[in-house]
Order: sequence, then C-alpha cells, then structure tokens
Amino acid sequence: MTDWLTKPRERLQAIAEQLRRGEQPGPETVRTVLSWFGGQRRGSWIVGRIRAELENAGLETTPDIWATYLDGRLHFTLRKEPATTAASAPVPETNAGLQAPPTSLPDPTYRLARLPSANAAPLSIHPDEPLELAVSHMIKKDFSQLPVMEGPRSLKGVVSWASIARRQCLGVPASRVRDCTDPAHVLELGTPLFAAIESIYRHDYALVRHPDNRIGGIVTTADLSLEFHALAEPFLLIGEIENHLRRLISTRFSLDELKAAKNSTDENREVTAVDDLTLGEYIRFLQSEDKWKRLSLRLDRAQFIKWLKDVRDVRNDVMHFDPDPVSADRLQLLREVANMMQTLLRVGAV
Repeated sequence: MTDWLTKPRERLQAIAEQLRRGEQPGPETVRTVLSWFGGQRRGSWIVGRIRAELENAGLETTPDIWATYLDGRLHFTLRKEPATTAASAPVPETNAGLQAPPTSLPDPTYRLARLPSANAAPLSIHPDEPLELAVSHMIKKDFSQLPVMEGPRSLKGVVSWASIARRQCLGVPASRVRDCTDPAHVLELGTPLFAAIESIYRHDYALVRHPDNRIGGIVTTADLSLEFHALAEPFLLIGEIENHLRRLISTRFSLDELKAAKNSTDENREVTAVDDLTLGEYIRFLQSEDKWKRLSLRLDRAQFIKWLKDVRDVRNDVMHFDPDPVSADRLQLLREVANMMQTLLRVGAV
C-alpha cells in the first residue's frame, strides 16, 4: 500500500483513538487534509476517498470538507451513528485499485463559506471609541466601512464614509462611533453565493455570521470581483488558446483534412468546420510532422505540442468545476501560452 494512502489512514485512526480517550485533537485545514492524500484541490474523487477513510475510521468533520474554503479549519469528531461495518470492513476499491467514493454526495452549491474573506474575522471598533479612531483605521486600511461591535457576537451596526458624511452634511453632532453607526447588513455563512451577490452589490458589503453567532467575516464588492476573476480567468484563457488554434488550423487545412482529424470512435459527430474538433484532436492533428510544416511556424514542434498537452490537462481539471482555484503554476502556464499565441498573431505568424 502506498504511503499516500496508508499514512492518512493511520493519521485518521490515531485521531479517532484520541477522541475515544476523551482528548480533543487540533483542527486541520482542508489544504492539509488534502495533502495527506496527495491532493491540492477538492475534486469529487479525492473528496470521495477522504470521506470513505473518515467513515472507515468512524470520524466526521465540522464543517464538511466540501463546505468551507481551502484554508478553513476542520474539526474532527466521532460519527454520531457509525455505519455497522464502517470500522471493520475495508473501503471498496475500483478496478483500478482506487477506493470508491461513498454514496453520500457533497453539497453542490457554491456558498459564502467558500470565500476566504467570509472566514477572516473583520477589524471592528467599539461604539464608544472616538470617531477619529474609526476614520484613522479606514484611511490606513483603505476600508469603506467598519463593523461596530462590543464583542465577536455583539454587533451594533457599521460606521462608514457614507454614514459619517450624511451626518456631517446635515450638521448632526458626532464625536463617538455610535453617533455615526448605521444598521449592519448581515448574511449567514451558508448563504448561496449567487443569492448573496445582488445584496452585496446593493450595500457594497455584507458581514458574515457564522453558525456559532460570531461575525466571522466581511465580503465586499471588491472580494466578489476577485473571486469571479479567479473563477473565470482559467476558462477565458483556455477559450482564447483554443480560438487561436482554430484560427491557426482553419486557414491552412481543408475541410476533408479536418474531418480526418476527428476521433475515429466518435462516429455520430459530424465535422463541418474547425470548431467541431476538440482540443485533443487539434493536438493529435498538429503532432504530424507534415501538418506542422504547413503551419510555417519557426517554433520547436515537440515543445509546442507539450505545452498544448499541458493546457489540455488543465482544461480537463477545470471542467470538473472543483471549488478550489487552479494552482498558481497552472494558471501561469495558461497565461504564458495565451501570451505566446497573441504574439504569433501580432507579428503576423498566423
């Protein structure tokens, strides 16, 4: 049995033993638990393996491994109703020797809990503090608002540039934070992200209440912009690279040649244009030395094909719609290949 499988199993069994002795093991981040299984992102298959091993050890996590963000902390507890054979029966394996995921499926909804900012306790200020202190913090941090709180579970409202300006313009005396405090806009940690977007856009922010009643985060319109940039950039870069390849191929090869490039096992698909081919078919098509020569590109064919294969691998990964962002090195690959294709177009090589 390989280390990446035996070590996490031993870790989880040790955690279960601690809990049975009445000891409370420390929490682990999602990222750390994934690393025990040789993973970096939460694909459905690796999460299935983790769930199976947790069940086998008689454990569960709070929150669920799928429900929080990548660096969110998971607390281990003993399963309330362990399966009859969970502790004794081996986890089923597939024909490839990999453990099959359990039948329970993760929550497919993308929720506020997946955002790092929803899980980072915000800077707050007490209502009795001088207003100048709130202004100082907002200028230093470039914040538009601060939650006004007497404790992590005692929210009094928010102070913002807008709340201060309204009172100053109307000549309302204000020397303490409480004098410029407006009602706060609050969303629950489990709120679906797309249900929260309009609300956050309308208020410019939302404080995030966690299940233990803490105000555990703040999500702003800037956070939403960054999140959607992280989610969208890989898709857009892959689409751009594929469009460059279509342009490159369509101007140099006939329709009959394109039809011949189709996967022979896909009998029902009709090819009427270069757009009907897949990225994998583009790659196989260009691997031919004769076809490559007709591109008239003074580039190394083997290296160019390797980069395209790397892009294909990222594409296959991205299309699983995992909740975690593409790794920095893979995103950089997409950016570099897209930039290379832009350069070829700009200088007239394609």
